[in-house]
Amino acid sequence: MQSTNSILMIRPVSFRMNEQTAVNNYFQEDIDLKNSAINIRAQEEFDAFVGVLKTRGVHVITVDDTKEPDTPDSIFPNNWISFHEDGTVGVYPMFAKNRRNERREDIFDILEKDGFVIKDIMDYTAAEMEGLFLEATGSMALDRVNRKAYCALSDRADEELFIEFCEDFEYSPVIFTANQSVDGRRMPIYHTNVMMCVADTFAVVCLDAIDDKKERKNVVDHLKQDAKDIIAITEQQMHSFAGNMLQVLGENNEPILIMSSQAYHSLDLNQIASIEKNCDIIHSSLETIETCGGGSARCMMAEVFLPRK
Repeated sequence: MQSTNSILMIRPVSFRMNEQTAVNNYFQEDIDLKNSAINIRAQEEFDAFVGVLKTRGVHVITVDDTKEPDTPDSIFPNNWISFHEDGTVGVYPMFAKNRRNERREDIFDILEKDGFVIKDIMDYTAAEMEGLFLEATGSMALDRVNRKAYCALSDRADEELFIEFCEDFEYSPVIFTANQSVDGRRMPIYHTNVMMCVADTFAVVCLDAIDDKKERKNVVDHLKQDAKDIIAITEQQMHSFAGNMLQVLGENNEPILIMSSQAYHSLDLNQIASIEKNCDIIHSSLETIETCGGGSARCMMAEVFLPRK
């Protein structure tokens, strides 16, 4: 299946702008508030977001972060872990050193207590010693039905490591580069999932970010081969996190596309209509999390596809 009803989310306790990720995440911005006030706002946005998901019948497994060690980006678990239908868990190498502390073995125990079965763990974290990184479903947009993995190469998405993942999990790699304009220069987008969302019958993608025409055509051709409706967004909409969406299953396994309120309000009426031909949309305000964290709704949700006992 492309989507799941079960989502893992980590409630922050020390959320702030992470100085170690800001070096190549150009979506992050400073807020003139104390870190304690920023964290309180992030918790409020987090709790409201979880409430919206649960209201629509999504099974949310919420885990509190810990005060120690220091993990300002723990709210984005989809960057260090992925869960798969065959019972395999992927654990991934992280670019920022303080993000590596987000990896927690107790998460496995929590999921098993919830009734999920973990059969194997694929651990890629040794690549950190070589300075190679692949930040899970931040770096990769997975088409689980058609077994294709889309990856925009960057400091956080190494090509050889990505191909290794594809071989291990039996995905066909679709590799490209995606850029954004920063002070008049074209710079790599830090994560694929801020410019691309692959759902069951459609894909939302910032084609303007793929500067190479052959690479852009290759991405479009793969999506068309799999009969996906392509909903193109602009670079400006991408900066409002309109690419950072995730399709999940709600009550009665109805598909829902989840995004932030900023992302929703950046879309035009035709784009909204195109999405709503395929599924409902729900959104929640994530302003503080987006501004300081440089990530949005999709980044906050780690999809759990593991089999149940």
